Amino acid sequence: MKTKTESVTFACTTNFQKMNIPSDLKYTKDHEWVRIEGDTATVGITDFAQGELGDIVYVEVETLDETLDKEEVFGTVEAVKTVSDLFLPLSGEIIAFNEALEDEPEKVNTDPYGEGWMIKIKFSDAAEIEDLMSDSDYKELVGA
Repeated sequence: MKTKTESVTFACTTNFQKMNIPSDLKYTKDHEWVRIEGDTATVGITDFAQGELGDIVYVEVETLDETLDKEEVFGTVEAVKTVSDLFLPLSGEIIAFNEALEDEPEKVNTDPYGEGWMIKIKFSDAAEIEDLMSDSDYKELVGA
């Protein structure tokens, strides 16, 4: 019976976390968020994703200065119990990595849309932005 209660508590916590979905961002089915600024996009993982992963202990991006296609793996995020691939939401060159995450990967948990950003991309095909999800579409995806 205790295990069932713990599961219900976890589910409630997860549902609460799903509510932090800013309307000024775009989203992917793989739970990355995208902030478009001119021909540059800032990318991180959503509050929902960090909540599902748990405590983030390491973020690895070895693709800095590389040009990748949309949906290619650009790095990994490691939590206490799992490692997940990170998928590029738009084709382009990875021009920056948030080096603060090397010493403080927990920023992904505490501020996923701010200090927990992961990479910046100079995207090569603006038409791909149309394929990204709106906040309302992403809310529907995660059941928020």
